[in-house]
Amino acid sequence: MRIGIFGTGGMADALGTQWARAGHELMVSGRSDPAALAGRLGAATGSWRETAAFGDVLLLAVPAAAIGEVLAGAGPLAGKVLVDCSNDPGLTGTPVASRIATDAHVVKAFNLAHVDVWRLTPPVFGGRPLSVPLCGDDPAALAAVSTLVRDIGARPVPAGGLDQAALLEATAAFAIRLWFAGEDAQAILTPLA
Repeated sequence: MRIGIFGTGGMADALGTQWARAGHELMVSGRSDPAALAGRLGAATGSWRETAAFGDVLLLAVPAAAIGEVLAGAGPLAGKVLVDCSNDPGLTGTPVASRIATDAHVVKAFNLAHVDVWRLTPPVFGGRPLSVPLCGDDPAALAAVSTLVRDIGARPVPAGGLDQAALLEATAAFAIRLWFAGEDAQAILTPLA
C-alpha cells in the first residue's frame, strides 16, 4: 500500500516503522522537518499536498489542534482513506473525528494504546494479540485499515460507524487518566471466559 503520513511525532514514527517493515511505501510530511523520520523509515518526504496525493491511505498523526491546518494544506482528499489516531487532551466534549472536515473516508483507529505499544513487534499481551477497534462508514476504507492493523500483528475489531468514534475517544480519556494515576486499566475489561 502507499501510505502518506501527516506528522513526525511518536505515533507517526511507531506506526510508520511497523508499516515500513511490512513492505508498504511511505511518504511523510510534518509541521517540523520530516527528513529524520523519513530517513529512519526509508520513506520519501513531501508537503501536505504531495503526501496526500501520494497515499492511498493517509495517517493523521498530528495534535488535534493542528488538524484543520493540515487538512487545509493537504487539499482535496476524495477517495482517500484517512486514519485518525488522535485524541484531544483538552477533552472539549467534541470528538476529534467529528471535527475532521474532509471528503476522505475517515476511520478512527490506533488511539487506545500508548505510542510504545505500537513499537512492539508484535503487540501481544498474555499471548493475545492487541485488539484495535475501528470506527468508520466505508467498507473499503475499513478493509484497508484492517490490513494495516494485521500488518503490525494486531487484530482489527469492527466497532461501528464513525458516529461511534466519540466512544473510542472517551474510552481513551478514561483509561489514560487511570494509567497516569497508577492503575491497571486493562484489569477493568475482563475476558468473557
